[in-house]
Order: sequence, then structure tokens, then C-alpha cells
Amino acid sequence: MQYLAVFGATLLAFVCLDVAWIVLVGNAFFNSQLGALLRSKPDLVVSAALYLIYAAGLVYLAVMPASCKLSAKGAAGRGAVLGLTAYATFDLTNLAIIQGWTLAVSLVDISWGTLASALASFVGCQVARHSADVRQGLPR
Repeated sequence: MQYLAVFGATLLAFVCLDVAWIVLVGNAFFNSQLGALLRSKPDLVVSAALYLIYAAGLVYLAVMPASCKLSAKGAAGRGAVLGLTAYATFDLTNLAIIQGWTLAVSLVDISWGTLASALASFVGCQVARHSADVRQGLPR
């Protein structure tokens, strides 16, 4: 049950951060940079699959290893490395092979992915730590 709560918290944090980013900044920025390459509406099924897979990766590779040491800062650091790796792979591949993909898009997206992954991992670890404390009967 703890893993489900940690996964849910990490997923919710990442989705909320990403949707806020897209609505407040990303949509206008990517539209100005990539225009015709963008869909008029995102594929929500594909988006849901991405969020589920990515949150699972954050929990497995960043949150749970760090929460065993009770370190939310460690989870944020691991999440940042995972975000940097995942987003750089995507963006730099696109920069290499898609005509019209810009360096600005890559740099902004890599920065965002690194930050959002770190923050979502931090939140997930906080939930894991809280769950561990509750199981052990420790006051919070």
C-alpha cells in the first residue's frame, strides 16, 4: 500500500507541475518555436501512458532508493539526474534528426524536465517518509 501512495503522490506532483508548465509557459513557447510540428490537440492516451511510465521510473530509480535513507534531498537529486537524462535523450535526439527543432526548445525542455523530475521525486519521498513514520508509530 505504501508503494501505491508514493507512486500516486509522485504521479500527481509530476502531472500537476507539467500541466501548469504547459498551460502557463510551454504551450506558447513551443508554439512559437515549433509551430507546424505540433498537433492541434495532444493525444491524451499517449500522454497518460507517458505520465504513468515516467512516474514509475521516478519512484523506482529516485524516490524509493532515497527514501530508504530518509533523504528527500537525495530523492530530488536522483530525480534531477533521471529528468536530465530522459529529457536530454528526447530533446537532443530531436535536435539531431528533426528539421525545425531548435536549440532553444531543447535547452528549455531539458531544464524543465530536470526541475519537474526533482520536485516530483521530492514530493514522493516526503510521502514515503511520512508513511514509514506512521507505520513505525513515530510522531510527525
